[in-house]
Amino acid sequence: MVSGTAAIANGRVFVGAEDGRLYALNLADGKTIWTYDTGEIIQSSPSVVNGLIVFGDGAGVLHAVRETDGRKQWTVQIDGEIVSSANYTNGRFVVGSYDGLVYCVSAVDGKLIWKFETDGRVHGTPAIADDNVIVAGCDQYLTVISLADGSVVRKVDMESVSGASAAIAGSRAFVGTYGEQIRCVDWKTGKGLWSFRDRDRQFPFLASATIAGKLMMLGGRDKRFRALDIDSGREKWQFRARGRIDSSAVVVGSRVFFGSDDGNLYAVDIATGRETWRYETGAGISASPAVADGCLVIGNADGVVHCFSATATGK
Repeated sequence: MVSGTAAIANGRVFVGAEDGRLYALNLADGKTIWTYDTGEIIQSSPSVVNGLIVFGDGAGVLHAVRETDGRKQWTVQIDGEIVSSANYTNGRFVVGSYDGLVYCVSAVDGKLIWKFETDGRVHGTPAIADDNVIVAGCDQYLTVISLADGSVVRKVDMESVSGASAAIAGSRAFVGTYGEQIRCVDWKTGKGLWSFRDRDRQFPFLASATIAGKLMMLGGRDKRFRALDIDSGREKWQFRARGRIDSSAVVVGSRVFFGSDDGNLYAVDIATGRETWRYETGAGISASPAVADGCLVIGNADGVVHCFSATATGK
């Protein structure tokens, strides 16, 4: 099964799978260039930075391997499973773990710079903005941490756990929760700006939000993909899939792409919410699309990685 999002860089696709391997594929034809075997499930999405590919595994090991040949550069043993992706800035990676900690390590050798303890598992990827790390975790808080030293800046009560990554637009953070809500918070002041809950369909949100202009878009486990006004939280439109949506969406031009547990990869018009294209992959999709070099790449529950060109998806 491929549940993590692929990374595209320098004509290659890098993707982890639950067979414990990280695969480097040729973007042009999908042929395997090399594999790196961790022996553990990989759900963390790889980050490609300065010739290194960094990702975590189910045994709590953070791996850094060389982009060229897949050889190990360094590893860091962490106490809990890593589903979070490692976010990079200024020579350091920040990653969350199921041990409830957020780790900041050196990109050069993996040495620990600092760690911050939350009161619950960290499933989503930490966001980075204005020298701060912003984490939505299973402790029911949106926590703002200083990137410099790992000290807490502020904590905002979300009233429910979250397994998503916070989407940041200026001073606002948007995040879905298991409490059937989508929340908008001013992370610089800690003030809650608005929250959205569907009165008729109350299901958790596990996907991370996507922002395009004045719209915040997010799929849910109620099989709906919604667009909300970022200022008011009012619903502008919703699209109905045939299965739950844990896949985080990506915007390409005037359309937004996302996968669903029904096995379909969907393209929806941002202005109207109408379907413009779909492709049936044959198995559920929880991974998010990766887009680069005129291609869209996504894996599914059958372990198949699909690559689409701009022509295939319709320009």
